[in-house]
Amino acid sequence: MVQIQGYFDLKFEALREAFAALFDDPQERGMALCVQVGGETVVDLWAGVADKEDQHAWHSDTILNLFSCTKTFTAVTALQLVGEGKLELDTPVARYWPEFAANGKAKITLRHLLSHQAGLPALRQMLPAEALYDWPTMTHALAAEQPWWGLGEGHGYAPITYGWLVGEVLRRVEGRGPGESIVARTATPLGLDFHVGLADEDFERVAMISRGKGNFGDAAAQRLLKTMMSEPAAMSTRAFTNPPSIMTSTNKPEWRRMQQPAANGHGNARSLAGFYTGLLDGRLLESELLNELTREHAVGEDKTLLTRTRFGLGCMLDQPDVANATYGMGPRAFGHPGAGGSIGFADPERDVAFGFVTNNLGPFVLMDPRAQKLARLLADCL
Repeated sequence: MVQIQGYFDLKFEALREAFAALFDDPQERGMALCVQVGGETVVDLWAGVADKEDQHAWHSDTILNLFSCTKTFTAVTALQLVGEGKLELDTPVARYWPEFAANGKAKITLRHLLSHQAGLPALRQMLPAEALYDWPTMTHALAAEQPWWGLGEGHGYAPITYGWLVGEVLRRVEGRGPGESIVARTATPLGLDFHVGLADEDFERVAMISRGKGNFGDAAAQRLLKTMMSEPAAMSTRAFTNPPSIMTSTNKPEWRRMQQPAANGHGNARSLAGFYTGLLDGRLLESELLNELTREHAVGEDKTLLTRTRFGLGCMLDQPDVANATYGMGPRAFGHPGAGGSIGFADPERDVAFGFVTNNLGPFVLMDPRAQKLARLLADCL
């Protein structure tokens, strides 16, 4: 019997029971859930194990790789720079990064990068595994790359290149590592335990990530997997496998240390909920910029994920009628899932911020059913 730790308001007892029930699956390892309503924490729970050998319990201060949940922190940082006049959404990226204009990219703007419309979700030419950890190698390759489609011809999620593309713009404007900018502008002011580029002394509290076995996910996951198995040179395949170390890096020290603002933010459920509360209460962005973040920029069939997606700027918008693409609360919900199940989002209509993290990766492409189930139950509790 897994012991559930933490705090919950009695009004949300059903949510605690549902969280506990997730551990009925023997494959589950460790998880945490944090919910804030109107800025007040009403649920803050954690349970299970943080390692692969079942030796180390999940603690209050356990953190883990949040994968693509990181992208919204990155977008908010870029929008803060827009608010300060240091960046412009509709100016060509090449103004800040001249080499980027090569191969037909002269008209691509920061807005295109943030909303996955730039046509750069992958690199065609295979790179060695170690290139993943070499910032100049990756940014030079992307600056030289030709877009996979033209501007105005749709969108395709950039699972990992997003970090080098937006991160290099941040680096050139701020003159420091992109992770340093992101943490200084989002986590530090809100007091969040969130990191992009983790210090070695924090390694001991990082939960090890592992994959569940035997679950092949929904139709969208199976479609993507089939492409990746049968078409090695396809854009969707390259997006997740070039460099080939992308899929196998998450528990490695060099992955934790690097500043890859698409996918290697480390934090916990509390830091995700706290971040979205900071957006809802205006501490991170002026309302005009929050509207830019959360208004629809791209919707429809995703050229990378091969399923329907809907994006703002660096956040995924709710699709209430699409089973694998709804947060399970209100139609105005916005946030970002991370690979395998972790998720952070806000529902502005209910003034709710939600964070859920897990170290047992599920096979789903967008929203994980575990998080969706908890979010639907949360709506019932409210």
